[in-house]
Amino acid sequence: MIDRLRTLAFLLATTFAAMAPALAQPVPDDATIQRKLAHQLQAREDLKQVSAQVTGGVATLNGQVVDTPQRQAAAEIATSVDGVRQVNNQIMLDPDLPVRIRAAVDELKGKLVRLVVNLPLLVLAILVIMFSVWLGGFISRRMQLVKRLSRHNPYMDGLVRNIVKTLVVLSGVLIALNLLGATSLVGAVLGSAGVVGLALGFAFKDIAENYISGILLSFRQPFSPGDLVRIDSSEGRVVALTSRVTVLMTADGLNLQLPNALVFKSVITNYTRNSRRRFDFITNVSTSSSWNDAMDLGIGAIRGVAGVLADPAPSAWIRDLSDSGATIQFAGWIDQANNDLAKTRSEAMRMVRRTLRGAGILPPSSVQQIQLVRSDGDAHPPPVAQEVQEKRDTSVDREMDASVQEARAEEIGSNLLNQAPPK
Repeated sequence: MIDRLRTLAFLLATTFAAMAPALAQPVPDDATIQRKLAHQLQAREDLKQVSAQVTGGVATLNGQVVDTPQRQAAAEIATSVDGVRQVNNQIMLDPDLPVRIRAAVDELKGKLVRLVVNLPLLVLAILVIMFSVWLGGFISRRMQLVKRLSRHNPYMDGLVRNIVKTLVVLSGVLIALNLLGATSLVGAVLGSAGVVGLALGFAFKDIAENYISGILLSFRQPFSPGDLVRIDSSEGRVVALTSRVTVLMTADGLNLQLPNALVFKSVITNYTRNSRRRFDFITNVSTSSSWNDAMDLGIGAIRGVAGVLADPAPSAWIRDLSDSGATIQFAGWIDQANNDLAKTRSEAMRMVRRTLRGAGILPPSSVQQIQLVRSDGDAHPPPVAQEVQEKRDTSVDREMDASVQEARAEEIGSNLLNQAPPK
């Protein structure tokens, strides 16, 4: 207990010893403060008409000045005087219009003189900005990283180039402002940019969402230029990925623009990413025919169609049954790089129907027929059109290629897919 009391006494003694000089320092009285303040105000030619009175550490300023900056300067001087706790600024602006006009003219002359003096720095600042613009373009065009990136991710090519160029130009602008002595302006601009950016972020939330989605899509790479895709309920070939929208060309030649936010959140089906694609169709066979023979003959007919792959092989199965017959579904595979899905499917359907008819395997009649014939003549069945043996074209459909290339050319400058090789 005694040791604790000794320790507490030592701490109190040390604290009072440290506070003693401050407590012993005399506080200036109001008269002394008023003399110091008046001396500093009279030292400036433009503040000689200002008087000061100090009561209880509160400085009250009176008088007239020409403009607002002089009024503010007087308040700053009063605040800097030791002993002033508060400033009551009662300074009025000089109501004499000629005096204020002369002050404005003098201030304008001073600014013109400073402008002429700083003209070499202004020219140098402009040259710095121009050089930064050229340097930004030069670096963005020759970055080896961007060249390697464009080969693997064409979406990021334009985006990275624009970011690098913007950073270089912004650095040049900051250097130019520093040369002009506008460092305070730099801070104000950066601070205002943050506030304005926050306000614009709320005001243009959808635009910001589309832009961010475009960047994320460029990383994910769910499709490439010219790919046939289905996004949500829309289908077409990819033309461009801009900062705001994804542009598709539909089979009808229509230009379809989908917001990037919708594309990013939708289910994307890319028909081109895997070159192999399956087609299928159905046909009906009556109960009077062998369904097994129908499936074998149909598979053989599909194998003979140009473009149908042997591996995976064509297949067939019974899909539905009815009292009058069966529904048989046929399927085959193609390589989309060499053959068109719609053309190959059409040709396979034609050849399967021709083969089945040639073998006497017909679909069930959906209409009941009554045929009346004369007794003295033979009944002849109605003629049935015969399919020709000649094969039709099943190659890749290139009709939309020219339209897609023209649409891509219109997006140059904002298209993140420009560097990708054409399909």
